Amino acid sequence: MSSSVTNRRQRLTPLWLLLPALAVLVPMFAYPLYQLGLLSTFEYGQPQVSGGEPARFVGTGNFRTLFGDPTFWSVLNQTVLFAAGCVLVTLALGAALAVLMTRIGRVARTVLSFAALTAWAAPAMTGSVVWTFLFDSNLGLVNEVLGLDGYNWLYDRNVAFALVGAVVVWHSFPFVMITLYAGIQAVPGAVLEAAALDGASAFTTFRRVTAPILRPLITIVVIQSIIWDFKVFTQIYVMTRGGGIAGQNMVLNVYAYQKAFASAQYGLGSAIGIVMTVILLVVTLFYLRALRRTGEVL
Repeated sequence: MSSSVTNRRQRLTPLWLLLPALAVLVPMFAYPLYQLGLLSTFEYGQPQVSGGEPARFVGTGNFRTLFGDPTFWSVLNQTVLFAAGCVLVTLALGAALAVLMTRIGRVARTVLSFAALTAWAAPAMTGSVVWTFLFDSNLGLVNEVLGLDGYNWLYDRNVAFALVGAVVVWHSFPFVMITLYAGIQAVPGAVLEAAALDGASAFTTFRRVTAPILRPLITIVVIQSIIWDFKVFTQIYVMTRGGGIAGQNMVLNVYAYQKAFASAQYGLGSAIGIVMTVILLVVTLFYLRALRRTGEVL
């Protein structure tokens, strides 16, 4: 058997192994996406749901309405800034704790890992409710400790975003921490010893030696975090009660929900969903490209 045939079989083996998962996931996602795309081309509201009027085909009308709405661009900009802030803080915190895990004892490392994984395993709904109760203006523990009588943390737009962002980071940093810690453990010890002999500090060693080695892994972590934080819904919706006062804390996922279900504009809500899908698809392509560069996909 020629080497070219052997190499071809080796390249196709992962695809064959993925076929059972693809057989389940493709129909599961393809049909809803098809229905979402189809619905986005119709004027479909409460009269159509109740069967009083037929759905009217509008083609790209929902998208033209959406792109001509200043609120959409404001919410999109707000979503991008919120996601970017969450990603930066998550990466910084996760990287710092990953480095810390390499410098503490086994017991402390086990406790830190367990605490982080507990936060990661907590459902978004549960975490959001608990944090909302902690920062409640009347019964919250935080106001009680800080002596802030009746202070409403969700009244101010920026403070509310910061609070929700803290919850998102709390849920997300364990993934970054564990992933980067595993990567740091794989860095050759001789390289770190050489840096130490040259008199490099811990920060300089991480910036000049460890970070370049971990760059492909950091790229994957960043792109994965972007995907997660861009489509945040539960934390925003639960903690700000649907987008905050006058929608000041609205993000795209909540905006789509409000249009589709609160306003019964299902076609317009579907159009928002399609836009989000396209944006996340572009990010996912970068993610797959990063995986390919690290050799994790063929």
